[in-house]
Amino acid sequence: MGRRRSPARFFDPTGARYGSPTWPWRMAPPHLLTRRQLAAQGLRPGGQPVAGQVLWYSRRYPSRHRSGVRAAYLYDVRLALPKRAPTDAQRAALAKALKARRTCPECGTDAGFVLPAHWESCPYCPGWEAAA
Repeated sequence: MGRRRSPARFFDPTGARYGSPTWPWRMAPPHLLTRRQLAAQGLRPGGQPVAGQVLWYSRRYPSRHRSGVRAAYLYDVRLALPKRAPTDAQRAALAKALKARRTCPECGTDAGFVLPAHWESCPYCPGWEAAA
């Protein structure tokens, strides 16, 4: 059986060991959230510095990260700002770009899904064959 690693190793709320306040998985204070958690609440960090980090061991990515330790950076929810809403011009440009990705270059039909770049035409074109 392998050696069990203790998550208590990552408990450093003062930042003396890791240079930034650090907590083990699911032990960070409730006012510190990751970018994804902020986004789920309709917020963004808004230029504030990283307030801390969560470290944990990962068996999924042992070779890409030093000894399998992963990190998630935390931001103070009290300093977070609301997410910016896109302008009408940005929405229109995005809609135009997405429509272009769905449009067949051969027949000009909207396929209803994004066509892979290696396809020369859509499945609705006569004599269609997807490039493998």
